This record gives sequence, C-alpha cells and structure tokens, in this order.
Amino acid sequence: MSALLLIFILAVAVLVLQLTEREQALASEQETAEEQRARFSNQIVTLSRAEEIRAEMLLEVQENLRAQGIEVTVSENNTVLSIPAQVLGFDPASFEIKPEYRDVSQRIGTAIADVIAEDDRYRYLDTVFVEGHTDNLAFGGLEGTGNWGLSTFRAISLWRLWDEQLPADKQLDSFLSDAGKPLFSVSGYGETRPLVAEQGTDAQMAQNRRIDIRFTIVRPSADELTEILELLPEDS
Repeated sequence: MSALLLIFILAVAVLVLQLTEREQALASEQETAEEQRARFSNQIVTLSRAEEIRAEMLLEVQENLRAQGIEVTVSENNTVLSIPAQVLGFDPASFEIKPEYRDVSQRIGTAIADVIAEDDRYRYLDTVFVEGHTDNLAFGGLEGTGNWGLSTFRAISLWRLWDEQLPADKQLDSFLSDAGKPLFSVSGYGETRPLVAEQGTDAQMAQNRRIDIRFTIVRPSADELTEILELLPEDS
C-alpha cells in the first residue's frame, strides 16, 4: 500500500510540475504578445503623429505664402507642395530664375525653413525632395539630356538661389535627418510624373511645369520591424 501511495504522490507531483510549467509558458506567451501589441501600437501612434505634423507644415507654408500673394498648391494627401514654373519665372526651355522672380523664390525658401524649424518639426521628416518637372513638349537641349536635364537644372537653380540668398539661420542645407544626413535632396523627373495626363492645351501643359517639394516622414527601419517580428511566437 505504501508503494502505491508513493507512486500516486509522485504522479501528482509530476502533474503539478507540468501544469506549472505550462502556466508559466502561457504567461510568457501572453507577455510577449502584449509587448508585441505595445510595439505595434507605438509605431502606429508615431506614424500617425508624423503624418499630422507633415500636413500641418505644408498647409502652414501654403497659408504663409498666400498671405504674401504667392500661390502654391498642396497635394490631396498633404505630402507635396507644388510651385508652378510661372511663379519662379522660368522661360520656355530655360532653367534660369529671372531677377524679378528671385525675391518670390527666396520667400518660398524662407517660409519652408520657418515652418519646419518651428518646435523642431523637421525631426519628423526623413527627406525633403526638391523635384523638377516639365510638360511633354520635346526638348533637345542641354547636351541631349532633354526634359530630364531641364527639370533637374530648374530644381538645382532654385536650390542654389536658396543657398545664396537665405540668411544663415534659415539655410535649408543645415537641416539634418535623424540619421545625420542632409534633410534636403534635389532631383528632376522630366515629363515622367505629370499632374495632368492630358496635355492637349497650353493650360494643361502649364500644370505639369512645376517644382515639387515632397516631404517624406520617418518610418520604422528594417531593424525595428525585425525586432517586432522576433517577438511573435514561432507557431503563429
């Protein structure tokens, strides 16, 4: 009888141990799941806040310039500030900003610098692209680079004007991303990204001749996403 009792006690002890281990494993899995949800939630909140700040900045720049009689547009998703080529005074097939338009160009740069510097809001941004765009009218100049070269040099002309005329405390090339790299980048896309697909009239083509200031926000890095994925249970 004592042997059977001992076996029974041992069996109960093993069962209790197994149940305890299972309970601990479930608690650990629950803790991991909660940590994962918290990480995802924090990322969503951060992204949402960055999108809100970006929209605020673009709309503030637009209102600031409108108050000065300078009309620019903001895209429907509040990511791009578009400056019509005529606002900058570009002649057809030319990338030179004429002297009488240099003040307007400087005011645009000043408005951008003021808005992103306020409360260090530029820290929500990853890169700001200064992009040149043209219509689809063929252009054979600039050593065969065509519309791509024309759009690129127009963007460069605006950037150089800002570099030369903006005061030291508003220099756009002084802004750095969280990665420590220059926040602003300059490029040209020729006629490849039209605002208006149909370009049968001068008015339609004019809408595509522009400089876009494209604001991108800081997003989770590949390493951060990998860390979150590693929190997932292996059998999920």
